Amino acid sequence: MPRKAKESFTRPTPAALASKIRTLTPTMTRSMQRVAEAVAGDPAGCAALTVTGLAERTGTSEATVVRTARVLGYPGYRDLRLALAGLAAQQRSGRAPALTTDIAVDDSLPDVVAKLAYDEQQTLADTAAALDTVQLEAAVTAAAGARRIDVYGIGASGLVAQDLTQKLLRIGLIAHAHVDTHLAVTNAVQLAAGDLAVAITHSGSTRDVIEPLRVAFERGATTVAITGRPESAVTQYADHVLTTSTARESELRPAAMSSRTGQLLVVDCLFVGVAQRTYERAGPALAASYEALAHRHR
Repeated sequence: MPRKAKESFTRPTPAALASKIRTLTPTMTRSMQRVAEAVAGDPAGCAALTVTGLAERTGTSEATVVRTARVLGYPGYRDLRLALAGLAAQQRSGRAPALTTDIAVDDSLPDVVAKLAYDEQQTLADTAAALDTVQLEAAVTAAAGARRIDVYGIGASGLVAQDLTQKLLRIGLIAHAHVDTHLAVTNAVQLAAGDLAVAITHSGSTRDVIEPLRVAFERGATTVAITGRPESAVTQYADHVLTTSTARESELRPAAMSSRTGQLLVVDCLFVGVAQRTYERAGPALAASYEALAHRHR
């Protein structure tokens, strides 16, 4: 019988909360944005408030506060309060991630370079903080033992899918990147238990990526989702979810561009883990590929 889609709930750590707020606030309703902006601006003060108190402070309802907590990845407001207390403690120690400044049209190139470099560094730190190493370990195990690995991605995520497959091919694994949904689905039909399917989508709602993952999931393949939205539709068909962060979205740098930094970090972590796990095969394969490339430049 085909497997049923599962529900997922991954609570962000306090270190990842600031990143979640930056990433998800633009997708919220205006009333939820007021709650998110309040907790981002004063986590210590909000952590001391009851759900009723925060609703009154933001001019919203208790239901809106609870919905905001759930969108940020917490089962309820109590869990969000605990994370806010942890974030406040990090801020006092100087270890909390800061909100970055958007790039303006009239910024000088040195300012653009500085802002992008800061955002990239923060995205990597946020992604590392949010990445569930238990889920990563499970994904590494599945990839290391897979008969075949299919990776799905569209647009900017398609470039990341190709990057992952090129890495896996260099250590002797059978891997394919699919950036066309029709080919992805027709190939997913051929998957079975012992195979691995990986979907890469920052929004978690890209239908061209969700559909082949759903097919692979129902065929019995192990499935992994790499996404910036751990409660999104794609995770319903993922056995393992690897969460990414993203730099602050702006007019000049939409999420599709900024999300790649976090995705590439996760892909590198997955690849290195697989290479370690299969080193007896991966080591000679990497050496052979280096030699082949070096030979071309002689």
